[in-house]
Amino acid sequence: MTTRALAEFTAGIKPDALPPEVMRQAARLVLDALGCAMAAWTEDAEKSRIARDIAALYPGAPGAHVMGTKGPAVQPAFAALANGILINAADNDDTHKRALLHVGSVMVPTALALAEARGLSGRAMLAALVAGYEVAVRVGMAVMPTHYRFWHSTATNGTFGAAAGAAHAMGLDADGVQRALGLAGTQAAGLNTFFESGDMTKSIHPGKAALNGILSAQLAALGATSPPGILEHPKGYLAAFSLEPKAAALTAGLGTEWEILQNGFKYFPSILASHSPIQATLAIVAKHKPDPKRIVSITNETYDTVKSHFSNKDVTTLMGARVSVPYCIAAAAVDGELTQRQFAAGRVHDPLIRQVLARTEVVPDAELNKLYPAKFPARVTITLDDGTKLTETVLLPKGDPGAPLSDDELEAKYRDNAEPLLGRAGAMALRDAIWRLDGAPDVAELVRCMRPS
Repeated sequence: MTTRALAEFTAGIKPDALPPEVMRQAARLVLDALGCAMAAWTEDAEKSRIARDIAALYPGAPGAHVMGTKGPAVQPAFAALANGILINAADNDDTHKRALLHVGSVMVPTALALAEARGLSGRAMLAALVAGYEVAVRVGMAVMPTHYRFWHSTATNGTFGAAAGAAHAMGLDADGVQRALGLAGTQAAGLNTFFESGDMTKSIHPGKAALNGILSAQLAALGATSPPGILEHPKGYLAAFSLEPKAAALTAGLGTEWEILQNGFKYFPSILASHSPIQATLAIVAKHKPDPKRIVSITNETYDTVKSHFSNKDVTTLMGARVSVPYCIAAAAVDGELTQRQFAAGRVHDPLIRQVLARTEVVPDAELNKLYPAKFPARVTITLDDGTKLTETVLLPKGDPGAPLSDDELEAKYRDNAEPLLGRAGAMALRDAIWRLDGAPDVAELVRCMRPS
């Protein structure tokens, strides 16, 4: 059974046997996620407050801490809930493109909360993260792309990864992991209804997946039973959550091909589908310097999902702007950049950006759609009032595994995210603690550094 194969894989992972490049990539995932969490406190203070306050309702000892706060320890599952919300708060967290899943915002909170509460070594924490990552994205690839019609992959498929990672951190054997996966499958949920409203459910989803995963492992450890073939059963997850499930994807390359090495780290703080058109727009602006007041239209020819999911122009919230490809293009065309500044209220409601937004359209293109999801293609054309047409095409956005961020670029992103809350010295201390995780006897230094002095 494929569920059993994933359980045996998870239980069998030995931290000392994982390839060095896999452990290094896991640490990069932690660095990126912690930076995103620190940025949440300046980019979305209200969402951050809610994350902190919901966790505070569940104190725990031994427990785990909420990133970027000075409060006491809370129950690990609720620390993971809060931290998942924080990491995704500004939509700047990583993505595995074929599973279309923000793995870091699920797996880093899960592994860190249990490592802190249970006194695990840094290497054991990273191994739990890797176990959960490999399970989550394989479940995601098995149900995509039709899964995404309604379901938020981070919320649903992420729950399986969190259960696997939590079970590994708790030392469950294969039978225990299998039960945890069954319990995760019956809890997996999270709808894509937020793309128009830009509400908080998008960021709650990864936190809830982490919480559900820990709960699943805790129940399994206590002996709770569950469907042994939750994934492949005729009434199981694959059949229920996909029109064309691919069961072979669950075990393809399992233990030999590490999907964590295919992780993408975002270069822009917005929905991944916006990154290629942002780059194309910025290339036009850099090359031709068009006056945004003279723009009569912008078209983004691209793959079908952008039109069906990410093309809302009635942007009323900051998260709504981050998940609107037309808004991201318009802001890039007007400002000549796309950074956190473009998602401040003053820019989201700027009259000139609004004017260009109204003139920006997403157009599905059959040939470009054939390239997705191996590539995230976009062909942007800006038409000026004299009829001039300016066009650029981008197939792979910066940060994609095919155009990866270097360690220096990832660190620069981390510093931009972390320094406003922690200060330069504090951000560097946290960075150093993360890079030392693989040899750390516990995660105490990391936890200390992620809490402002």
